[in-house]
Amino acid sequence: MTDWERCYTEGETPWNKGKPSPPMEQWVINHHPHGRALVPGCGVGHEVAMLAGQGVDAAGLDLSPTAIEMARAAYPAHADRFVTGDLFAMPAEWVGQFDYVFEHTCLCAMPPELRTDYEKAVHEVLKPGGLLVGIWFINPDMDPGESGPPFGIPVPELGVLFADSRWEIIEDVVPQIGHDGRVGRERLRVLRKR
Repeated sequence: MTDWERCYTEGETPWNKGKPSPPMEQWVINHHPHGRALVPGCGVGHEVAMLAGQGVDAAGLDLSPTAIEMARAAYPAHADRFVTGDLFAMPAEWVGQFDYVFEHTCLCAMPPELRTDYEKAVHEVLKPGGLLVGIWFINPDMDPGESGPPFGIPVPELGVLFADSRWEIIEDVVPQIGHDGRVGRERLRVLRKR
């Protein structure tokens, strides 16, 4: 695993674009979600603050204590929403308590062998019928010799990981907006927990 704490303490965070994911923000504005939401791998908190600003009871989780400190400093009005912790060892009181999980850069940061654990974890925190709203990195187009992270996930693998027996696809599009260099490389897929 990447040493995410070192990345934040040394300022090696190219994924931090200084604002929330444009396609995620557009989805939130268009769909008006309400209820409780979790943002795993929240980093410095842009998506959490955006969701809270839209009236969602959002919580952000990250492995890096420094990322959480930075999130609290950047968004002091939402400081209590940011939690240092591990998606694979989350608080027991979170099980089945979220209406939404908002995914952006968490899955692609993990080695592919952890994807099944990710799927189980987000399934576990969602209420029955809860939504996983993902901006999935489907086309990393890495330089020769580069191995990741990020680790892109091809669309067929996304379908296998979030199998029909446990998830229903609600929405599935390639967003026409995104951070610089990401348009056409991401996929917005919304899944409902069965």
